[in-house]
Amino acid sequence: MPSVTHEALVELFKNRPTLAAEMLHDALGHPVPTFTEARVESSDFTEIVPSDRRADVVVVLLVGEQQRPAMAIVVKVQLGVDPDKPYVWPVYVTQTRARHRCPTQLLVVTIDAEMARWSARPIDTGHPGWTLTPLVLGPQGVPVVTDAEQAKAAPEVAVLSAMAHGQSEAAEAIGVAFFEAADELDEERRAVYGDLVLSSLNAAARRRLEAMMKAGYEFQSEFARGYVAKGREEGMREGTLKTKARDVLAFLEARGLEVPAEVRERVLASTDLDELDRWIRRAAVVSDARELLATTGS
Repeated sequence: MPSVTHEALVELFKNRPTLAAEMLHDALGHPVPTFTEARVESSDFTEIVPSDRRADVVVVLLVGEQQRPAMAIVVKVQLGVDPDKPYVWPVYVTQTRARHRCPTQLLVVTIDAEMARWSARPIDTGHPGWTLTPLVLGPQGVPVVTDAEQAKAAPEVAVLSAMAHGQSEAAEAIGVAFFEAADELDEERRAVYGDLVLSSLNAAARRRLEAMMKAGYEFQSEFARGYVAKGREEGMREGTLKTKARDVLAFLEARGLEVPAEVRERVLASTDLDELDRWIRRAAVVSDARELLATTGS
């Protein structure tokens, strides 16, 4: 199942159809044809034989009154190593090219430097002269958006900046720039993007934003004041969840019980404080760590 981070990145490219072309040209220095419109098209590559062939986003750059396709960009968000990708990525390119009858390029998006290196490896298709080299947008290619006007003009780029650089020294400036510009967004995007930016910033940056509020710093955005307070509450809850999950695992291990990977993952993924409290109590009496999950309803 796709992660929240994966889905968030996909939504950025869907909400701003020009983003793929902007990142190719501005961030990666790759030529992009002049176009009059960027349109999100179907990303489903399912054939007669059922298969899981679906890109995350397909953007077609259109030109002229006839809206002729000038180029297609297949966007694929990649957050982990997947040995199947070198085999299906060429399919995305060839089928998109056949469907829209225009030059087609593959843009792989990741916020992890190691994944960027893995994704950029050339793919030898086995056909003479055809080696597919993915165009990869990694954290180094994502601009650091610390200017409110830039964030206002391209909010999706500002959110992408927070996701890629939210753990860096620029985190505070990135957060301030976004919240300064947040009032320009519609209510739904403001809430979703605010969640993404705040959750992407490191703890120190979040604390400094809160301190700025207490010190009387006046954000131009009215949205910012209440949102940073909300983020503080959510951050505290997240910290409590992690602490309780670690307590469950520590209790099981202290009793000498082996903790299988599926149990560990389920405990660490829990977002229910009551559930974790039950597991802490159960960890004291179960004879097998797997019994913990079998009794979640009791």
